[in-house]
Amino acid sequence: MIIDAHCHAGRGDGFTGPWDTAAPLARYLARARHAGIARSVLFSVFHSDYAAANRQVARIVAAHPGRFFGFAFIHPIRDRGRVFDLVSTAVSQYGFCGIKVHRYDARITREICAVARAFRLPVLYDVMGEVPVVELLATEYPDVPFIIPHLGSFADDWRAQTAFIAPLARYANVYTDTAGVRRYDLLVRAVHDAGPEKIIFGSDGPWLHPGVELAKVQMLGLSPRDERLVLGENILRLISPAEASSPSPRTARRSAVGAPEPSIDPWLAPSTVTA
Repeated sequence: MIIDAHCHAGRGDGFTGPWDTAAPLARYLARARHAGIARSVLFSVFHSDYAAANRQVARIVAAHPGRFFGFAFIHPIRDRGRVFDLVSTAVSQYGFCGIKVHRYDARITREICAVARAFRLPVLYDVMGEVPVVELLATEYPDVPFIIPHLGSFADDWRAQTAFIAPLARYANVYTDTAGVRRYDLLVRAVHDAGPEKIIFGSDGPWLHPGVELAKVQMLGLSPRDERLVLGENILRLISPAEASSPSPRTARRSAVGAPEPSIDPWLAPSTVTA
């Protein structure tokens, strides 16, 4: 079974571009069906209220039984203090099985990682080229699977993608997806250095064609076993623990809520600090 582990859905409330406006699925579903993709992981577009956005995605998932998996989109700053509640609702009411975080919103926090640990969920975190944080995440939360999409950079940052391959290979809980990776030899190198067990097929649909993204994986020349890992078995292995997870609310809340976290590097000169 082929699973596309990276697809957006629903409507945003922004007006910057498709990424915060709308992600219609009709054409995507037709293309995925033609390509032989059986299931997809869905999460929202950018939104000012991810509680509302996650409800949208939940309705889409519920309307297509057996077709989609859902991930809860979380904003590290706006959702501070309510991450446990958002994820608890997503898991218990919507049947979601992962968390999505994007550096465009803000840097990931301990609160999010602790909740992921409590619910035994993978975190798909788009680092937007900030590769050094991967080692910190992997070592501080070794029992949380982190999927770093786009080989570390959707912006085609060759330096970031090259640097990311080392921690991908080094840490057992770090994975990547193939969505939007344009420098094909880097994808070949990632498979060679980290192994097919660390690579997950994703398309970044509905905006990228799932059949085109799938062809990149099929052209890698993997063995049938290894191709099955990349095209579905790896993501299934990561999301399956969520089905049996039922953390103690008291324990999970205590581990998830801590002191406010600075969002800047204290060693940077003030003039160079960005939020």
